Amino acid sequence: MTIALAAVGAALATLLLTLLVLWLRQRGRTREAELAEALRELESRMDTMVRELTDTIERTQHEGQRTRMLGELAGSIDLDEVLNRVLEAAGAIEGVDAALITVATPPGGEPIVATLGLSAEEAQRQAVLGPPDGREARAISMSYEYGALEADEEAIRSGVAVPLPGETAHLGLLTIFTRAAQPTFGESQVSELEQLALRAGPAIENARRFREARQLADLDALTGLHNRRYFHETLAREVARAHRYSRNLALIIFDLDDFKAINDRIGHLSGDGVLAEASERVRDVVRSADIACRVGGDEFAVILPESRLRDADQLYARLRTALSSKPVGQAGPLTMSAGVAELQPDDDAIAFFQRADHALYGAKEAGKGQVVAASLVQPQPPANMPPTIASVPPPEEPPTNLNTAG
Repeated sequence: MTIALAAVGAALATLLLTLLVLWLRQRGRTREAELAEALRELESRMDTMVRELTDTIERTQHEGQRTRMLGELAGSIDLDEVLNRVLEAAGAIEGVDAALITVATPPGGEPIVATLGLSAEEAQRQAVLGPPDGREARAISMSYEYGALEADEEAIRSGVAVPLPGETAHLGLLTIFTRAAQPTFGESQVSELEQLALRAGPAIENARRFREARQLADLDALTGLHNRRYFHETLAREVARAHRYSRNLALIIFDLDDFKAINDRIGHLSGDGVLAEASERVRDVVRSADIACRVGGDEFAVILPESRLRDADQLYARLRTALSSKPVGQAGPLTMSAGVAELQPDDDAIAFFQRADHALYGAKEAGKGQVVAASLVQPQPPANMPPTIASVPPPEEPPTNLNTAG
């Protein structure tokens, strides 16, 4: 009996021990499951926090970049630089693939257009100055539909334009575009674009005024051609560019023959009219790439980028015809003398100008009404400077004319 009770007790103890072990194991698995679930929840929260922190950092960086760009707008009066900074700020708006600025100019002038992420053809198609009915609008939304053959992943799909405010009127429009198939510009992008336009408008207007003032300062008041200061600045720049990129450059210096006698005969006021009309004819015959200037009195100069000596000679022929084919004001038909030069490897701007200018004097000494090439004329040293090997003039010989007047 005792042995049986002991056996039963032992069995019960074993059973209880087994149940305890099973309970502990079950409780352990439950705690492990709870711990695993807690870890998964913690990881999810950490991922969410990381995403939120990343978004916050990106927004902060974006805001900082935009604030920096906006702050830099007032730091420049160069119109090109201001336009580029505005375009960069517009391009930083979420979802923007391209941006465009269109600024109106005085009646008859071409609008100023600056782009980011647009081809020349796209810019020409997208440039607008306002709503088609002429009314003012807070924003102009644009969307484009394409046929099956016109569909293109790179095509502009939609855009939003807002006015650029000026002191008294709108200057033009600031436009953003997307190439995404679905329109992505919502109220937040429009609001951000408007804030940018509010900051950009005054900066653009100030820079435009500075450019216009500088352009007026670069012009000769009587003739409307570029003045002497602009000529020498531009000549130095073109000479440096031609040397850097191994480009051709030519120069023609000319003046009106016997203009002092014309002034004495018809008076200085009428003489000014002759200079103004002669300058208008000069503008009519020079190429769009040429830079025509009045360098003093009745002396003029034309810089010819990407040109050789023969191009300058051809320009002289056109100028001579323009001035002599019909009367110029009260002076009657005019003749002109010219010196032409082609940039040489060892020329700087001063030497280049002096060679052409000495060629002009060679044309005068040869009888006026003609053109002389600088390569046939050796500049003379100043009277108080002893001759050197480099400045000794060649044996005397009459200047060779490229062509003569009549």
